[in-house]
Amino acid sequence: MNANIINANPHYHRLGGDEAVRGLVDKFYDLMDEDPDYYGVRKLHPKDMSESRNKLYWFLSEWMGGPKLFSERIGQPFLRQRHMPFAIGVSERDQWMACMQQAMQEIGIDERMRAELTQSFKKTADHMRNKEG
Repeated sequence: MNANIINANPHYHRLGGDEAVRGLVDKFYDLMDEDPDYYGVRKLHPKDMSESRNKLYWFLSEWMGGPKLFSERIGQPFLRQRHMPFAIGVSERDQWMACMQQAMQEIGIDERMRAELTQSFKKTADHMRNKEG
């Protein structure tokens, strides 16, 4: 992902900064772990999702225009490359999206920002697909 794109994204402060991004990530992974509707995407993660939580938190903080936590710790995101070891199809993409949309709603992100984030998340989630169906 281009650093200019990351820095141009104003959502970090609009969302509420560090605490809000961490809250979104925690709600997302809590839902994924608890709701059987997200089993297809949950099974792609390790039993202990602590590292997954951290990586998404670091990534979203940076992607939303906050601190460059992901780049400082791991380097360039190269999302598609990092997700290639996992079989991601339409079902996994849709489960990921549904889980994220539910998390955004449950933590109280306003409708306008949810719509903006959903549009961006959809493009990225679709780009992660690497298998048919």
